[in-house]
Amino acid sequence: MSPAKQYAKKHVKAIQRRRLHAKERHEHQQRQAQRAIDALHQALHDVGVPEDLVIEIEGRLRAQKKLLGKIFGLMFPTLFGCRSAHELTRTRGWDKNLPSRLLAALPKRSWLKRLRQLGHDILCALWRHVESRSAATRSRWQWTWVWDDTVFRKYGQDLELVGPWYSGQHKRVVHGIDGVLLLVVIGEGTLVVPVDFAVRRPDPKGPGARCRSKLGWAQAMLDESVAALGRRGLELPAPLVVADSWFSDSKFMAHVATTHHGTVLVQGKTTYTFTLADGRKVKGAALIHDKEWPWRQSLHAPGCRYARLRAMSPTYGAVTLLLVDKPREERFYVFCLASDIPATRLLRVWSRRHLIEQVFRTLKSLLATDACQVHSEDAYYGHLVLRLIACFVLYYTSRVLFKGHVTMDEMVFNLKHHWSSVNCQPLELYGLS
Repeated sequence: MSPAKQYAKKHVKAIQRRRLHAKERHEHQQRQAQRAIDALHQALHDVGVPEDLVIEIEGRLRAQKKLLGKIFGLMFPTLFGCRSAHELTRTRGWDKNLPSRLLAALPKRSWLKRLRQLGHDILCALWRHVESRSAATRSRWQWTWVWDDTVFRKYGQDLELVGPWYSGQHKRVVHGIDGVLLLVVIGEGTLVVPVDFAVRRPDPKGPGARCRSKLGWAQAMLDESVAALGRRGLELPAPLVVADSWFSDSKFMAHVATTHHGTVLVQGKTTYTFTLADGRKVKGAALIHDKEWPWRQSLHAPGCRYARLRAMSPTYGAVTLLLVDKPREERFYVFCLASDIPATRLLRVWSRRHLIEQVFRTLKSLLATDACQVHSEDAYYGHLVLRLIACFVLYYTSRVLFKGHVTMDEMVFNLKHHWSSVNCQPLELYGLS
């Protein structure tokens, strides 16, 4: 055989091997995508707790089941590799007008009421499961209340909700819709339940006082949620709330301590001034940059050290400062009103705050919250509420069902690139290939 023919035959065999490996890899990814969509369906019926509790929560979610069947396809086309719902409907054969009809089905107050009721029902079921257990079991199911504000980018002026807001993600003022969200983190982040949501109006019109500020919304959310859970017979411990520096208001923190006997842990600013126990006056910048502090090594996070200080503030009064120094990260400090809570517990609680930041930055892009361009205020509330419910299902699925095997990013990647091959009759997804 001539060298030319031998080279050509070798080249053809190499191409065949590459194609065979690509086919096997593609089939493997399709199987992963099918596993992911099956797990999403299972997440609607199973929350990883005893069987009687599954039945209770399943009944609460039954009213949302038909809507959730459309969420993953019509509301989140990017999850299935499409840029819009219209692009998805051309392939799937769904009604292209169904998304707008679903979103405008209820007024905004009904959408928010549905979200609150769903969150409270799930929290009640979870609490009744652990309230009679041992102290060790209850410690693994601790609740952390988290406030977060997020800006959904929107470029048009079609709604009165659109205005200029500062976005921490973009580090500048952007046009969009500013939402305030209240979450409950169960344990070490195994389950995240959205409890309440509100949209701030940038320029309210008509008679009456100016719209609520971010602090006003946050205070009303916590008060109403704790009162609603109390009416259901839940004897909750004092709430432990974490938030960023936007919520570091002295009256607000005092209200939580006085009304609910709770603790608000917030991130401090460089401009704050404190008087330490030894009489020294320091600013927040000195707490971050100085090195002479009573550092302790964290047993739960290797390489992380912290320092706990007691101080007085002209604004807040007696406070507890917690300096945190992690490898390859900028040093920061958090503080709360004077408290005897161990520093290790405060550190664990604050780590859940950063967990929420990462989760919602990921979900805002994966679920395309900025892509909704409806022209009705009720439809926009419905759009955001349905996405929050789906966030609960998605996050639970990746953290519990795929724990240690498949991450959320991998699950969504498989669904995006192999969406036409997945098959799940309850969610009305039928594989085309």
